[in-house]
Amino acid sequence: MKAAKVYDIDDIRIEEMDTPAITARDALVKMRSCGICSGDVTPWYIRRKAPIVIGHEPTGVVEAVGDEVEGLSVGDRVFIHHHAPCYRCRHCRRGNFTMCATWKKTRLDPGGAAEYVRVPEINLRHDTLVLPDSVSFDDGALIEPVACSVKAVERARVRPGDIVLVIGLGLMGVLNGIVARHYGAKTVIGADRVPYRLNKALELGMDHVVDVGEHDLSEAVREFTDGVMADVVIVGPGSIAAMETGLTCVGKGGIVLLFMSSPEEDVLAFRPFDLYFNDVSIVCSYSCGPRDTRMALDLIEAGVVTSDQVVTHRFPLSETRRGMEVTAAAQDSLKVLIHINE
Repeated sequence: MKAAKVYDIDDIRIEEMDTPAITARDALVKMRSCGICSGDVTPWYIRRKAPIVIGHEPTGVVEAVGDEVEGLSVGDRVFIHHHAPCYRCRHCRRGNFTMCATWKKTRLDPGGAAEYVRVPEINLRHDTLVLPDSVSFDDGALIEPVACSVKAVERARVRPGDIVLVIGLGLMGVLNGIVARHYGAKTVIGADRVPYRLNKALELGMDHVVDVGEHDLSEAVREFTDGVMADVVIVGPGSIAAMETGLTCVGKGGIVLLFMSSPEEDVLAFRPFDLYFNDVSIVCSYSCGPRDTRMALDLIEAGVVTSDQVVTHRFPLSETRRGMEVTAAAQDSLKVLIHINE
């Protein structure tokens, strides 16, 4: 079979490899659609994992199941999460699935950007979802990113009436805005410097957008909110500058959520005095767990998020490099999908 393997940010190869063999408790899935994540094109992040067959937002059709697999049949259309928790450790018992040691080490074999994927028993049991007939393969490929937004919005405690600022309007920023609105946000403000993405955010329901290349973001937020600033700031870019800007835009009693990490060596400096006396909290949200993927599927099935809204580019597996280039350019695009076995 063929698979897209990343050796470095600019070294992506379509390689021949053996189709994975399954055990009695595994399943083999024939891939159909798989998203390219911004993490896949973040140099410091992908280099920690390379060489790797990318693809952790996959959907496909069950090709074969082991003799001991229950609840899944050949021909089922599925989303498969690349990580799955043990459900037994302290972190799982507290609902912190992404901190589970088992969650961190589980993976798909070899990765979603391949013609076939072996799904291990634990992933089958804890985070493989059969797609409803109304949910396309492309819609299903949004489950993982939407789930990340669900987790982030819940950790930021977005509630009805909130003013939410979303910094960075790539796919995840747009999804964060859509999900925040679904959770009751009254006003959603987006910030970016790419005209296409600013316009797309307005098209998808944001109330205001700010071109940070032209305007001071904190002053714009002050104007839009009559001086109260944002109840929740979701900082998408993994840059110290974006995080610092986010801290200037949050109102009293508000929450700043860091959606992406900076490189390991970076340091974010802030004045505890200001946070303390303004009762401001900084929280983070890393990835998503099985509860979040189920909520994401519900939102997609209900039409809150669809591939027609946010998918801008589709490439065959043979053009994965081009898909990564479009994603990395971060210009006139939102979501890139790889289509496989068509």
